[in-house]
Order: sequence, then C-alpha cells, then structure tokens
Amino acid sequence: MNNSTCGSRELPGPQAAKYLFLTYMGGLLVLGLLLNGLALWVLCCRLLRWTETRVYMANLAVSDLCLLCALPFFLHFLNSTTDTPLCQLSQGIYLANRYMSISLVTAIAVDRYVAVRHPLRARGLRSPRQAVAVCAVLWVLVLGSLVLRWFLDMQDGGFCFSSRSRQNSYTVVFSLLGFYLPLAVLVFCSLQVVTALAQRPAADAGQEEATRKASRMVLANLAVFVVCYLPFHVVLTLRMAMGLHTCAIHLALQITSRLSDANCCLDAICYYFMAKEFREASALTALPARAKAHKSQDSLCVTLA
Repeated sequence: MNNSTCGSRELPGPQAAKYLFLTYMGGLLVLGLLLNGLALWVLCCRLLRWTETRVYMANLAVSDLCLLCALPFFLHFLNSTTDTPLCQLSQGIYLANRYMSISLVTAIAVDRYVAVRHPLRARGLRSPRQAVAVCAVLWVLVLGSLVLRWFLDMQDGGFCFSSRSRQNSYTVVFSLLGFYLPLAVLVFCSLQVVTALAQRPAADAGQEEATRKASRMVLANLAVFVVCYLPFHVVLTLRMAMGLHTCAIHLALQITSRLSDANCCLDAICYYFMAKEFREASALTALPARAKAHKSQDSLCVTLA
C-alpha cells in the first residue's frame, strides 16, 4: 500500500492515543528547548575558557535546538501530499540536525577514547582549535550528503517524505550509513574507555567510586544512543531489505522516529548535567608512564571546564 494512504490522520485508533502523542510531543519540545537553551547559555556565556569538550557541547546543543525548532513543521508536512519549498526546508533541517547530532556524539566518544587510551598523544590530538575543525568538517559532510540526497530525490519525484522519494532505496542508504558507521565507532570507543577506567589503580575509595560513576556514565550515554536511534534504523533497514511499504511499516517508522527525537532531551541530561562525574574521574592518579599526560586528562571526555 502506498504510504500516502497511511498517514497518522488516516490510521484508526483511540482518541486517547492521539492525546498521548500530543502530550509526548509537547513535553518533548518544551523540555528539549529549555534544557538545550540553558546548556547553550551556560556554554557560551557562563564559562570562561573554551575547551575541546565545550566546542563539541556547544555544537551539539545548537544541533538539537535546530532539530526541535524544525520538528513541528516537519510533523505538519509529514502527511501532506505536496512537495513545497517549506516542506523541503523543514525536512532538510530536521534530517541534517538528526545526523549532525549523531556525528557529534560520535566525535565526543572518540575524544574520550583519545584522552583515556592515548594520553601521551592527547596533547597533540586534542585542542579547542582542532575540535572546531572537526565540527566544521562534520557540518560540511552532513550538509553535503543532504544536498546530494535532495538532488537525487528531486530527480525521482520529490524530496519530502510525502512524495514517492520515500520509496527510493539509494536515499535510504544515506540514513543507514549516517547511523551504523557512527554506531560502530561509538561502541568501540565506549567499551575501550570503560575498560581503561576499570584497569586504573585507585588510591582510595573516593577515586574508585569516581571511576565507577564515570564508567556508568559512558555506558548510560551508549545505552541512550542505542535505545533512541537503533529501533528506527532497524525498521528502515528491514523496509529497504525486504521491500516492505505497508501501513504497518509506515506506522513503525513514525513511532520509532518520534522515539529518536527524545534524544534531544537526553543529550542535555547525559552530556551537560552529568559532566561532574567525568571531571572527578579525570583527576585520578595516572599510571607512572602517563604522568606527563596527566594535565591533558583533566579535560577528559565531557567536562565543562
């Protein structure tokens, strides 16, 4: 069945489900805008020194805010039968910032990995200027891939999800590569960091507890990423691999996509307001061979210093 007949307006369901959806989306928008706006204000106005972590955090907050601002327009046009410039713009902003958020979370994981696993080289690999360059490259790659996707879709009927471009497997590849490659990097880096923290000698009970908290935070960040993004991309993969374009698949995409939107709020909680644990862990006594890199470890991962 064509997706154009499977929009949420046409799907039967209890009125309570619609109210639940509206409540969820309203709460998501309000909470997300509040948390990310507050985080961006703190990052840009209240901190005295820019660090590589602060650069990544500011870009992540901007990306999540842009996605949240585009989300109402994106949802409005999701069931539309037209492919207007405003529909294309709202969808473009939404998609660009979804995958920019994924890319930045991955960059943060790589930054953690370098700081923990390669502390002696971290001074040469990690700096605010290099973080700015990484963010600039990520923006260029994400926006460039989106422009290419727009061009390919326009050659085949339209860019908006309401158009038949939703059927194009080659455009789905952009979404899948934009998730599965970062997921592999994120899993590798997170497990490496947790392993390295577990192997560090603790001088006292306080340092041991700080290490446990830091490890839990890394695993929590990974779990949030997987829970928010994996279901949507699994459904997308099944749809492309099996050629399924039924109302059930469309509904599954709608539900899992809204689940992925919750990541905008969880980013703020996981990365901005839990940073104290990693600041404590970064002050742990380094191994003798890494003593020279101790100062570099003070900015480990997602501190806001």
